[in-house]
Amino acid sequence: MADHYKIIVVEDDRDFRESMVEYLSLAGIDVTGVSSALEFYNSMSRQRYQIAVLDIGLPDQNGLVLAEFVRRNTDTRIVMLTAQASLDSKISAYRSGADIYLVKPIDFAELVASIQSILGRLNVDAELALQEQRPQGELLPAKKSEPAWSLQRQECSLLSPQGTGVSLTSKEFDLLEKLAASASEVVERQALLHALAYENDELGNKALDALIHRLRRKKDELEIRIPLKTIHGVGYSFSEPIVII
Repeated sequence: MADHYKIIVVEDDRDFRESMVEYLSLAGIDVTGVSSALEFYNSMSRQRYQIAVLDIGLPDQNGLVLAEFVRRNTDTRIVMLTAQASLDSKISAYRSGADIYLVKPIDFAELVASIQSILGRLNVDAELALQEQRPQGELLPAKKSEPAWSLQRQECSLLSPQGTGVSLTSKEFDLLEKLAASASEVVERQALLHALAYENDELGNKALDALIHRLRRKKDELEIRIPLKTIHGVGYSFSEPIVII
């Protein structure tokens, strides 16, 4: 998935940066590591990157300033990487343009999952853009159609491929909408907590777990299991085709 995408990592801790770059490279990601805001700006002027992983505490400029620059001048997606876990810091990061906020120390597997989640959305966006550019009336290559789940906005409900339906609460709908938008890719817990306006604390995580549990219990009404897949220590995905209507 990631072989035609480029990632830049901005981290002033040399050992941590090199370890991160090595791990991402072994995961098949084309990654460049730089140690300062100056190196970042120079690299951005020469190369287009799809994702920037930004440390907030850089020696020459706050990473939030870099995020604002990226948001205003490029279509690069942003992963903030910082030791600051306060709510104010998270809010500032998201307002600056962050797509994902990760708190150090992190497991590199979580970083890879976050990047792959963003790349999955970029793949979907690229395909939609390609379809919009096709001349009107041009036929797309025939594909074998698969029965899909259907998330219906107006009715706030979920329909199974067999046509059975179940009503959803607003939070249940928001959760499924977030998963459906990620095209079978893993959505990390922190992104789900943010989308649902839950705090990233014990209470917020318990609320998310309870929400997942309630959705899984709806198999009795649907007469089929909702394909919510748990990736332990990372997050969740919707593992079958789903459309939002």
